[in-house]
Amino acid sequence: MRSRSLRRTLLPLLAALVLAACHNKDEATQVGGSTPEAAVQGSIDLLKTGDFNGLWKHALPAADYATLRTDWSRHNANRPPVSATDKARFNAAVQKLTGPDAETKLYAEVRPKLDQMQQQYKDQLPVLVAMGGAFLKNNVAQNQTLDSEQKAQADSLVDVLTPWAQQAPWFDQARAKQAVGVLVATARKLDLKSPDQLRSMDFDTAMTQYASGYAGLKQALAIYGLSVDDALASTRLSTVSNQNGRAVVKIDYTLLGKPLSAETTLVQQDGRWYSESLVDNVRKAHEQLQQPATTGSVSAH
Repeated sequence: MRSRSLRRTLLPLLAALVLAACHNKDEATQVGGSTPEAAVQGSIDLLKTGDFNGLWKHALPAADYATLRTDWSRHNANRPPVSATDKARFNAAVQKLTGPDAETKLYAEVRPKLDQMQQQYKDQLPVLVAMGGAFLKNNVAQNQTLDSEQKAQADSLVDVLTPWAQQAPWFDQARAKQAVGVLVATARKLDLKSPDQLRSMDFDTAMTQYASGYAGLKQALAIYGLSVDDALASTRLSTVSNQNGRAVVKIDYTLLGKPLSAETTLVQQDGRWYSESLVDNVRKAHEQLQQPATTGSVSAH
Protein backbone atom coordinates (compact mmCIF):
# COMPACT_ATOMS: atom_id res chain seq x y z
CA MET A 1 0.00 0.00 0.00
CA ARG A 2 2.81 2.40 0.89
CA SER A 3 4.59 1.64 -2.38
CA ARG A 4 1.46 2.29 -4.41
CA SER A 5 0.79 5.52 -2.49
CA LEU A 6 4.35 6.65 -2.98
CA ARG A 7 4.13 6.03 -6.74
CA ARG A 8 0.90 8.03 -6.91
CA THR A 9 2.67 10.93 -5.20
CA LEU A 10 5.98 10.80 -7.07
CA LEU A 11 4.83 10.11 -10.62
CA PRO A 12 2.86 13.36 -11.06
CA LEU A 13 5.75 15.27 -9.48
CA LEU A 14 8.29 13.67 -11.83
CA ALA A 15 6.04 14.33 -14.81
CA ALA A 16 5.76 17.99 -13.81
CA LEU A 17 9.54 18.28 -13.48
CA VAL A 18 10.07 16.69 -16.89
CA LEU A 19 7.54 19.03 -18.49
CA ALA A 20 9.16 22.03 -16.82
CA ALA A 21 12.60 20.99 -18.02
CA CYS A 22 11.33 20.52 -21.57
CA HIS A 23 9.58 23.88 -21.43
CA ASN A 24 12.77 25.67 -20.33
CA LYS A 25 14.74 23.93 -23.07
CA ASP A 26 12.14 24.97 -25.64
CA GLU A 27 12.29 28.58 -24.47
CA ALA A 28 16.01 28.77 -25.26
CA THR A 29 15.47 27.43 -28.78
CA GLN A 30 12.51 29.67 -29.65
CA VAL A 31 12.46 33.24 -30.86
CA GLY A 32 11.81 35.42 -27.82
CA GLY A 33 10.19 34.28 -24.58
CA SER A 34 6.61 33.47 -23.65
CA THR A 35 7.10 35.71 -20.57
CA PRO A 36 9.73 38.34 -19.70
CA GLU A 37 11.42 35.97 -17.23
CA ALA A 38 11.36 33.12 -19.74
CA ALA A 39 13.05 35.37 -22.31
CA VAL A 40 15.86 36.27 -19.90
CA GLN A 41 16.27 32.68 -18.72
CA GLY A 42 16.52 31.50 -22.32
CA SER A 43 19.31 34.01 -22.97
CA ILE A 44 21.16 32.91 -19.82
CA ASP A 45 20.89 29.24 -20.85
CA LEU A 46 22.32 30.03 -24.29
CA LEU A 47 25.12 32.08 -22.74
CA LYS A 48 25.99 29.14 -20.49
CA THR A 49 26.64 26.99 -23.56
CA GLY A 50 28.31 29.77 -25.55
CA ASP A 51 25.71 29.57 -28.33
CA PHE A 52 25.99 33.16 -29.59
CA ASN A 53 24.08 32.53 -32.80
CA GLY A 54 21.24 31.06 -30.77
CA LEU A 55 21.46 33.93 -28.31
CA TRP A 56 20.96 36.58 -30.98
CA LYS A 57 18.19 34.54 -32.60
CA HIS A 58 16.41 34.13 -29.26
CA ALA A 59 16.79 37.74 -28.07
CA LEU A 60 15.72 39.47 -31.30
CA PRO A 61 12.51 39.48 -33.34
CA ALA A 62 12.92 37.49 -36.56
CA ALA A 63 13.12 40.62 -38.75
CA ASP A 64 15.85 42.20 -36.60
CA TYR A 65 17.81 38.94 -36.49
CA ALA A 66 17.65 38.81 -40.30
CA THR A 67 18.85 42.44 -40.42
CA LEU A 68 21.77 41.62 -38.13
CA ARG A 69 22.86 38.74 -40.37
CA THR A 70 22.54 40.83 -43.53
CA ASP A 71 24.45 43.79 -42.08
CA TRP A 72 27.23 41.70 -40.55
CA SER A 73 29.56 41.65 -43.56
CA ARG A 74 28.87 45.31 -44.36
CA HIS A 75 30.39 46.75 -41.18
CA ASN A 76 33.97 46.45 -42.41
CA ALA A 77 33.30 47.26 -46.06
CA ASN A 78 34.46 50.89 -45.83
CA ARG A 79 37.41 50.34 -43.51
CA PRO A 80 40.91 50.93 -44.92
CA PRO A 81 42.91 47.82 -45.84
CA VAL A 82 45.18 46.22 -43.27
CA SER A 83 48.72 47.57 -43.52
CA ALA A 84 51.70 45.33 -44.30
CA THR A 85 53.11 46.08 -40.84
CA ASP A 86 49.92 44.98 -39.09
CA LYS A 87 49.75 41.84 -41.22
CA ALA A 88 53.33 40.97 -40.27
CA ARG A 89 52.57 41.47 -36.57
CA PHE A 90 49.45 39.35 -36.85
CA ASN A 91 51.29 36.53 -38.61
CA ALA A 92 54.09 36.58 -36.03
CA ALA A 93 51.60 36.41 -33.14
CA VAL A 94 49.65 33.56 -34.75
CA GLN A 95 52.83 31.62 -35.43
CA LYS A 96 53.94 32.04 -31.82
CA LEU A 97 50.61 30.78 -30.52
CA THR A 98 49.99 27.91 -32.95
CA GLY A 99 53.43 26.72 -34.07
CA PRO A 100 55.02 23.38 -33.09
CA ASP A 101 55.53 23.04 -29.33
CA ALA A 102 54.02 26.50 -28.83
CA GLU A 103 53.05 25.85 -25.20
CA THR A 104 56.60 25.02 -24.14
CA LYS A 105 58.18 27.87 -26.08
CA LEU A 106 55.69 30.47 -24.92
CA TYR A 107 55.88 29.43 -21.27
CA ALA A 108 59.70 29.51 -21.45
CA GLU A 109 59.36 33.12 -22.60
CA VAL A 110 56.74 34.05 -20.00
CA ARG A 111 58.34 32.40 -16.96
CA PRO A 112 61.31 34.79 -16.41
CA LYS A 113 59.07 37.76 -17.13
CA LEU A 114 56.69 36.64 -14.38
CA ASP A 115 59.56 36.44 -11.90
CA GLN A 116 60.66 39.92 -12.92
CA MET A 117 57.16 41.35 -12.69
CA GLN A 118 56.59 39.75 -9.29
CA GLN A 119 59.71 41.40 -7.91
CA GLN A 120 58.84 44.72 -9.49
CA TYR A 121 55.07 44.98 -9.06
CA LYS A 122 53.98 42.62 -6.27
CA ASP A 123 53.74 45.38 -3.65
CA GLN A 124 52.40 47.92 -6.14
CA LEU A 125 49.74 45.68 -7.72
CA PRO A 126 46.95 46.37 -5.17
CA VAL A 127 47.42 50.12 -5.63
CA LEU A 128 47.54 49.84 -9.42
CA VAL A 129 44.39 47.72 -9.48
CA ALA A 130 42.61 50.17 -7.16
CA MET A 131 43.57 53.00 -9.52
CA GLY A 132 42.23 50.99 -12.44
CA GLY A 133 38.96 50.43 -10.59
CA ALA A 134 38.63 54.12 -9.87
CA PHE A 135 39.31 54.87 -13.54
CA LEU A 136 36.58 52.46 -14.61
CA LYS A 137 34.11 54.00 -12.16
CA ASN A 138 34.90 57.46 -13.49
CA ASN A 139 34.27 56.29 -17.05
CA VAL A 140 30.96 54.80 -15.95
CA ALA A 141 29.98 58.06 -14.26
CA GLN A 142 30.76 60.01 -17.44
CA ASN A 143 28.95 57.58 -19.74
CA GLN A 144 25.93 59.29 -21.28
CA THR A 145 24.28 56.09 -22.50
CA LEU A 146 23.84 54.52 -19.04
CA ASP A 147 21.03 55.46 -16.66
CA SER A 148 21.52 55.80 -12.91
CA GLU A 149 20.47 52.21 -12.20
CA GLN A 150 22.91 50.82 -14.78
CA LYS A 151 25.71 52.96 -13.40
CA ALA A 152 25.03 51.67 -9.89
CA GLN A 153 25.11 48.09 -11.17
CA ALA A 154 28.41 48.70 -12.96
CA ASP A 155 29.92 50.27 -9.83
CA SER A 156 28.88 47.25 -7.76
CA LEU A 157 30.51 44.93 -10.29
CA VAL A 158 33.77 46.92 -10.15
CA ASP A 159 33.64 46.80 -6.33
CA VAL A 160 33.55 42.98 -6.46
CA LEU A 161 36.14 42.51 -9.22
CA THR A 162 38.69 44.94 -7.77
CA PRO A 163 39.53 42.91 -4.61
CA TRP A 164 39.71 39.75 -6.71
CA ALA A 165 42.14 41.36 -9.17
CA GLN A 166 44.23 42.66 -6.26
CA GLN A 167 44.56 39.21 -4.69
CA ALA A 168 44.54 36.88 -7.71
CA PRO A 169 47.73 34.80 -8.08
CA TRP A 170 48.83 36.47 -11.31
CA PHE A 171 52.49 35.59 -10.74
CA ASP A 172 51.93 31.91 -9.88
CA GLN A 173 54.01 29.80 -12.27
CA ALA A 174 51.75 26.75 -12.25
CA ARG A 175 48.67 28.82 -13.08
CA ALA A 176 50.59 30.72 -15.75
CA LYS A 177 51.53 27.45 -17.40
CA GLN A 178 47.86 26.38 -17.39
CA ALA A 179 46.81 29.74 -18.83
CA VAL A 180 49.39 29.47 -21.60
CA GLY A 181 48.01 26.04 -22.46
CA VAL A 182 44.48 27.46 -22.69
CA LEU A 183 45.67 30.39 -24.81
CA VAL A 184 47.49 28.13 -27.27
CA ALA A 185 44.60 25.64 -27.48
CA THR A 186 42.13 28.47 -28.11
CA ALA A 187 44.33 30.05 -30.80
CA ARG A 188 44.65 26.71 -32.58
CA LYS A 189 40.89 26.17 -32.44
CA LEU A 190 40.25 29.64 -33.88
CA ASP A 191 42.65 28.78 -36.73
CA LEU A 192 42.99 32.37 -37.95
CA LYS A 193 45.11 32.72 -41.07
CA SER A 194 45.15 36.48 -41.63
CA PRO A 195 43.60 39.74 -40.37
CA ASP A 196 41.66 39.94 -43.64
CA GLN A 197 39.97 36.68 -42.64
CA LEU A 198 38.59 38.43 -39.58
CA ARG A 199 36.98 41.11 -41.72
CA SER A 200 35.52 38.77 -44.31
CA MET A 201 34.06 36.31 -41.80
CA ASP A 202 30.36 35.63 -42.30
CA PHE A 203 27.93 35.75 -39.40
CA ASP A 204 27.75 32.01 -38.71
CA THR A 205 31.54 31.61 -38.79
CA ALA A 206 31.99 34.64 -36.53
CA MET A 207 29.55 33.26 -33.96
CA THR A 208 31.41 29.94 -33.93
CA GLN A 209 34.68 31.79 -33.39
CA TYR A 210 33.13 33.85 -30.61
CA ALA A 211 32.06 30.64 -28.90
CA SER A 212 35.63 29.29 -29.04
CA GLY A 213 37.08 32.53 -27.71
CA TYR A 214 34.46 32.71 -24.96
CA ALA A 215 35.18 29.15 -23.84
CA GLY A 216 38.90 29.92 -23.68
CA LEU A 217 38.32 33.12 -21.72
CA LYS A 218 36.15 31.28 -19.16
CA GLN A 219 38.86 28.65 -18.71
CA ALA A 220 41.55 31.29 -18.23
CA LEU A 221 39.51 33.25 -15.67
CA ALA A 222 38.68 30.07 -13.76
CA ILE A 223 42.41 29.33 -13.42
CA TYR A 224 42.72 32.57 -11.45
CA GLY A 225 39.63 31.98 -9.34
CA LEU A 226 36.80 33.65 -11.26
CA SER A 227 34.14 31.20 -12.46
CA VAL A 228 31.75 32.63 -15.03
CA ASP A 229 29.82 29.34 -15.05
CA ASP A 230 29.21 29.55 -11.29
CA ALA A 231 27.92 33.11 -11.67
CA LEU A 232 25.54 32.09 -14.49
CA ALA A 233 24.34 29.06 -12.51
CA SER A 234 23.52 31.26 -9.52
CA THR A 235 21.07 33.55 -11.33
CA ARG A 236 17.59 34.10 -9.91
CA LEU A 237 14.97 36.09 -11.81
CA SER A 238 12.05 38.24 -10.67
CA THR A 239 9.76 40.61 -12.55
CA VAL A 240 9.98 44.21 -11.34
CA SER A 241 7.32 45.63 -13.64
CA ASN A 242 5.23 44.54 -16.61
CA GLN A 243 2.82 46.90 -18.32
CA ASN A 244 1.98 48.18 -21.79
CA GLY A 245 4.24 45.69 -23.57
CA ARG A 246 7.37 46.64 -21.62
CA ALA A 247 8.79 44.75 -18.65
CA VAL A 248 11.77 44.98 -16.33
CA VAL A 249 13.32 41.78 -14.98
CA LYS A 250 15.74 41.74 -12.05
CA ILE A 251 18.65 39.31 -12.21
CA ASP A 252 20.14 38.36 -8.84
CA TYR A 253 23.40 36.41 -8.99
CA THR A 254 26.52 35.64 -7.01
CA LEU A 255 30.01 36.54 -8.21
CA LEU A 256 33.09 35.60 -6.22
CA GLY A 257 30.87 34.91 -3.22
CA LYS A 258 29.26 38.36 -3.33
CA PRO A 259 25.57 38.94 -4.12
CA LEU A 260 24.96 41.23 -7.08
CA SER A 261 21.95 42.25 -9.14
CA ALA A 262 21.15 43.76 -12.51
CA GLU A 263 18.01 44.75 -14.33
CA THR A 264 17.15 44.23 -17.97
CA THR A 265 14.26 45.65 -19.97
CA LEU A 266 12.21 43.62 -22.42
CA VAL A 267 9.66 44.58 -25.02
CA GLN A 268 6.76 42.55 -26.32
CA GLN A 269 6.19 42.00 -30.02
CA ASP A 270 3.62 39.62 -31.52
CA GLY A 271 3.12 37.97 -28.14
CA ARG A 272 6.82 37.24 -27.50
CA TRP A 273 9.36 39.08 -25.33
CA TYR A 274 12.76 40.39 -26.51
CA SER A 275 15.73 42.34 -25.16
CA GLU A 276 15.04 46.04 -25.63
CA SER A 277 18.73 47.02 -25.66
CA LEU A 278 19.71 44.43 -28.27
CA VAL A 279 16.80 45.38 -30.51
CA ASP A 280 17.72 49.07 -30.24
CA ASN A 281 21.41 48.40 -30.92
CA VAL A 282 20.69 46.34 -34.05
CA ARG A 283 18.31 48.98 -35.41
CA LYS A 284 20.70 51.86 -34.69
CA ALA A 285 23.60 50.01 -36.29
CA HIS A 286 21.47 49.37 -39.35
CA GLU A 287 20.56 53.06 -39.60
CA GLN A 288 24.23 54.02 -39.39
CA LEU A 289 25.07 51.63 -42.20
CA GLN A 290 22.45 53.30 -44.37
CA GLN A 291 23.83 56.77 -43.68
CA PRO A 292 26.94 56.69 -45.96
CA ALA A 293 24.86 55.49 -48.90
CA THR A 294 22.29 58.25 -48.31
CA THR A 295 24.99 60.91 -47.99
CA GLY A 296 26.71 59.66 -51.11
CA SER A 297 23.52 59.70 -53.16
CA VAL A 298 22.74 63.25 -52.04
CA SER A 299 26.21 64.56 -52.80
CA ALA A 300 26.16 62.86 -56.20
CA HIS A 301 23.24 65.04 -57.19
